[in-house]
Amino acid sequence: MILKTYRVNSIKGNTLRLTGKGLDEAWEQAEVLTDFISPWDKRGVDKIEFRALYNTEHLFFCFKVFDAEIYVDSTDDTHHSINNSDRVELFFRADENLNPYYCLEIDPTPRIMDFIAKPNKDFDFYWNWPSEDINVKSNKEKNFFTVEGAISLASLKRFNLVKDGKIETGIYRAKYHKQADGNYEPTWITWVNPQTEEPNFHTPSSFGVLKFM
Repeated sequence: MILKTYRVNSIKGNTLRLTGKGLDEAWEQAEVLTDFISPWDKRGVDKIEFRALYNTEHLFFCFKVFDAEIYVDSTDDTHHSINNSDRVELFFRADENLNPYYCLEIDPTPRIMDFIAKPNKDFDFYWNWPSEDINVKSNKEKNFFTVEGAISLASLKRFNLVKDGKIETGIYRAKYHKQADGNYEPTWITWVNPQTEEPNFHTPSSFGVLKFM
C-alpha cells in the first residue's frame, strides 16, 4: 500500500526559534500542507496549514488553524478537559500493526494530552513523551490559532519511529461546535481519509508518511 506522503525539508543548525506564532523565517522553507478533510461531516472544513522541518537534532512542526470560534474547555488541566477542546493531533507508529503507537494531542493553550496506545484503542494515559524531548508553544488570535513544536530526533529513534528517513504519521484536528442545547460536539478532521464509516483516527488506514528530504 502506498501511503500519502509529506516532504519534510531540512534546515541548517539551530535556525528555527519557537514562539508559538509560527513566524520564524525558517518556516518559509517548509512545504505547506492544506489537504485536510472530514469524511464524516457534511460541513466544510476551515483551512488548516501544517508545516514540518528538521535539522540534525529535531523534527519541527507548526499548525495554523483558521477558526473564528475557538473552543477550549478550561474546567481544569486534566485529559478530560483537553479531550473536550479544539486541538491538533500527531500520531506516530513504527508500522501498521500499531503495537504500539504514540499520540500527541495539543490544544490552543497549549496543553498536551500525550499517551501510548495499542490496537483497539488501548490507551495508556500514564505514559508521557519525555519532557526533555518535546517543546510546544501556541498562540491564539481572533480568527486562528497556532501550535508549534519541536520533538527530538533522539526520542523518535528511541521509539523506533524513524525508518529509512521516514516516519509514519497521522495528522489530525478536532473542531468542537456549540449545539442548540449548549453542549459542544466534535467534527473530526484528517489528512488521510481512513475510509471508515464512523470517525476513527486509531486505525492503520489513517496514517501517512513524513519523508525527510
